[in-house]
Amino acid sequence: MTVEAIQASTPIGLPVGTALSPSRASDFLTCPLLFRFRAIDRIPERPSSAAVRGTLLHAVLEDLFDLPAAERTIEAAKELLLPTWERMLVDNPDAAFALDPDAAFPPDPQAPREALSPAVVMEWISTAEPLLATYFDLEDPTRLEPQARELRVEIQLDDGPPLRGIIDRVDVAPGDLVRVVDYKSGRSPGVGFEQKALFQMRFYALMLWRINGNIPTRLQLIYLGDSQVLKYDPTEAELIAFEKTLRALWSTITRVAAEGNWAPKPSKLCNWCDHHDRCPAKGGTPPDLPIHITTRPTE
Repeated sequence: MTVEAIQASTPIGLPVGTALSPSRASDFLTCPLLFRFRAIDRIPERPSSAAVRGTLLHAVLEDLFDLPAAERTIEAAKELLLPTWERMLVDNPDAAFALDPDAAFPPDPQAPREALSPAVVMEWISTAEPLLATYFDLEDPTRLEPQARELRVEIQLDDGPPLRGIIDRVDVAPGDLVRVVDYKSGRSPGVGFEQKALFQMRFYALMLWRINGNIPTRLQLIYLGDSQVLKYDPTEAELIAFEKTLRALWSTITRVAAEGNWAPKPSKLCNWCDHHDRCPAKGGTPPDLPIHITTRPTE
């Protein structure tokens, strides 16, 4: 697709190339203004220790399968923590702020950054070791040969939204049985909240189905925070209904974007939001919309 075609296909009010992902869909459902801050303004947010630790664990569990099966031990996984963290810092230096909550954020680009104390780094990395141990209690990686890890998937639904996501792991067993696996470093959802947790997995299942024509046999969420595994076998009827939900959601997002009416949606989740000073519900003022959003002259 040419640059002109991409620009023409992007709805007015959204940055060129905007797609619907599980996280952006969740943002909009949580609060349209939060979606705007993340997808349009792209305002940096202080990384939390839990989120960065989750990213570290995902990377370690991905790299673990690069080792020969017999070498995929808990000891090998722990040895991967430090070099993986160092590689993360090269790709995303802001991850270091998760270990230094008192440092000003966002950082001054002109000021030199102080290196983290090795003792602080090792103490923080040690908090990931129990979660790795939980993984080994739940699965034996020496018996697994994933077909794909950190699989980036993109698809444009016919007359619908562009979808995008990264799948942690795809396993294929004899008989073409497909299992989609996602790791969660936190705790499993309480009773009644399982459907919200499965939203992301249905998203992945729908994309894989529309790409290759086969519905994944099983969706599996592995919760390292409390040693739980949530399993679900999707059906065609459920994925058709889910696709309708995503189409309706995208329609709402594009309408709000065209109107520029990104209203806040106050809830208990506001307590964890980084944008109080920009939120009208908290007495703040949103910044002007950035100039990089798509605009086309009216005819």
